[in-house]
Amino acid sequence: MTVKNMKNPACVRVIQAGFIFDGLEKMTLKKSTRGAISPFIVMDVLRAANLRAQSGKAVYHLEVGQPGTPAPKKVREAAARALESDLIGYTDALGVEPLRTAIAGHYKTKFGVSLDPSRICVASGSSSIFVLAFLAAFDAGDRVAMAAPGYPAYRNILGALGIETVTLLAGPESHYQPTVEMLKALDKPVDGLILASPSNPAGSMISREKFAKLVRYCQENGIRLISDEIYQGISFGDVPDSTAVEFGDEAFIVNSFSKYFSMTGWRLGWAVVPPDLVRQVECLQQNLFISAPTLSQLAAVAAFDCEDELQGNIAAYARNREILLNELPKAGFDRFAPADGAFYLYADVSGHTDDSEAFCQKVLNETGVAITPGTDFDPFRGKSYVRFSFAHSEQTMLGAVKALRDWKPS
Repeated sequence: MTVKNMKNPACVRVIQAGFIFDGLEKMTLKKSTRGAISPFIVMDVLRAANLRAQSGKAVYHLEVGQPGTPAPKKVREAAARALESDLIGYTDALGVEPLRTAIAGHYKTKFGVSLDPSRICVASGSSSIFVLAFLAAFDAGDRVAMAAPGYPAYRNILGALGIETVTLLAGPESHYQPTVEMLKALDKPVDGLILASPSNPAGSMISREKFAKLVRYCQENGIRLISDEIYQGISFGDVPDSTAVEFGDEAFIVNSFSKYFSMTGWRLGWAVVPPDLVRQVECLQQNLFISAPTLSQLAAVAAFDCEDELQGNIAAYARNREILLNELPKAGFDRFAPADGAFYLYADVSGHTDDSEAFCQKVLNETGVAITPGTDFDPFRGKSYVRFSFAHSEQTMLGAVKALRDWKPS
């Protein structure tokens, strides 16, 4: 039984099993405003698709950037050996030396750039690297520019850290990439710029000439460049891969084993850290994450010796890309961003809907095809766009396009 204490109305008296307890009434507890960020909508779509699959209905996963291939064979074999021979304890905060050396060697092999392995930070996927990068490079109240459409976690993580995001509306005229002209046109200067090539969701890649121009402008104007290169190596057109480290040491480069190396669930990524931020990043890693998963680190050293297998994956993505480009127009989807790289098609669906979230839900419910609404990537124009992922199997692509061609919306 609960009764009010008349001497102190805020106090209640609880009588239970013959004992009397006095205490204050339950108060509403504080919730942070910075934690009230937007959802990562693609994960909500994935949950809805999985619930549909659990009910026994067909689902075609074109929503997530999840490779349909396992980690390379040599990586899996290295993991098995490590489980038998290694303690699998903590590692140095910046990562195990053999992996950091292998990553530095990758830049020498692929781009002809010599990197000191001490600048490499290995972390729990690119997601944690973005947290490290933003905390090391920016303070609350700083302004960071990024193109829209773009990866939603940039905006959401920055917002949670109290950093203002400045949207650069990109489209076909800029190849869906930010430009120096966009930065010059801003009414107030920015402290940082996020660049992604290949980009998510558009799949666009920036030319080497324009990349160098942006890096130089950032260097000359005190703008810290965050270069998202996690889809590097997955490309289909004439634009060659580039990395910001080719143009100087000031950019903070983010990469990952998730996409090209097909290791999403291993939760492993890396950064090439500007020399002036290495110690800050190390201290942040020590306190926030301690170290990246040890087993993943030990296994990933072998990833750089799997090129034939990985190129086979790229060939499979290319076939999937052609299936969608050839077949989606027959289902009424025929306006796409360039898709130079990554494994996405970003489609203008303004002829079908002005509410991409409701449209994607309808498509999933009536066809089993899971796709992601453009509102995840562009808060201003996303209601007229959706993203198709061709990362999954060829069978998934064929099933999805057939379901969409046969669809008669209710």
